[in-house]
Amino acid sequence: MNFKNIAPIGYGLLLLGLVVAPFLGAYPVFVMKLMCFALFASAFNLLLGFTGLLSFGHAAFLGGAAYVTGHAIKVWGLTPEVGLLLGTAGGALLGLLFGWLAIRRQGIYFSMITLALAQMLFFACLQAPFTGGEDGLQGVPRGKLFGVIDLKSDLVMYYVALVIVVAAFLLIVRTIHSPFGQVLKGIKENEPRAISLGYDTHRFKLLAFVLSAALAGLAGSLKTLVLGFATLSDVHWTASGQVILMTLVGGLGTLSGPLIGSAVVVLLENKIGEFGNLLAALTSVEWFKTLGESVTMVTGLIFVICVLAFRRGIMGEIIAWLAQRRAGNTAKH
Repeated sequence: MNFKNIAPIGYGLLLLGLVVAPFLGAYPVFVMKLMCFALFASAFNLLLGFTGLLSFGHAAFLGGAAYVTGHAIKVWGLTPEVGLLLGTAGGALLGLLFGWLAIRRQGIYFSMITLALAQMLFFACLQAPFTGGEDGLQGVPRGKLFGVIDLKSDLVMYYVALVIVVAAFLLIVRTIHSPFGQVLKGIKENEPRAISLGYDTHRFKLLAFVLSAALAGLAGSLKTLVLGFATLSDVHWTASGQVILMTLVGGLGTLSGPLIGSAVVVLLENKIGEFGNLLAALTSVEWFKTLGESVTMVTGLIFVICVLAFRRGIMGEIIAWLAQRRAGNTAKH
């Protein structure tokens, strides 16, 4: 049995788990936050894992869309679905601008241009009056979806968010397995050969960049709707580093990797304090109680361990192990 055989079962079990999670004691807002970051990581993976473009500025699309959605709903009084659409469109437009400026460069030059542009947006959000500056955009109401479905209830909001995230993930899957996705993989593996076959690689990379930015924008918009605020941390460069960490830990170039990676990183950030208290109780070492204040150090250590021991990421190693085992069984027969 290879990964292609068990993947649908795994995705089905994951979806079933998410459907019943609120009834098993899971806090809906926390799981929604996790889903938003899973979508963010999947959008980033579409660009890096399947196109080979390393962006250091993806926080700009997450945070920029978050501010657009928050402002549209809170100040303009628009409905949540319109706010989500405007945020996603805002992410796509930022992606078009960033991509148009950066796509002509390759390697570290491309990455540094995206970082510079993202930092420009960060300082714009810091100074602009409508973003709330350092306080952020607070008190964004959820409103009523299509004027009918009241999203004030966390449970209702949870299932709406689940439908949106699943639909976006299916779009990513369809994109990767389409002829367009195959061209992107070809560009990642050997761009000169793709050019020799007649493909306009700049156009394909720009389209991939815009799609990735739009999906990252959707994640940011949904996050604002769920939590009710958008802050500078959403557009800070650390958010870009965080999504890179999620993708690499989970497994670069795999569909399931960003889902696992985002779960690991978000759980670490939110539960490391509780884990430290548990270790302190078991070992009587008081230092473990300070783990909650050292999240960056712990996540950095996890990243180093993954780079040294699990270079393909968690899901990448599992897929490689299943493929090796299948090859061994085939050889025996």
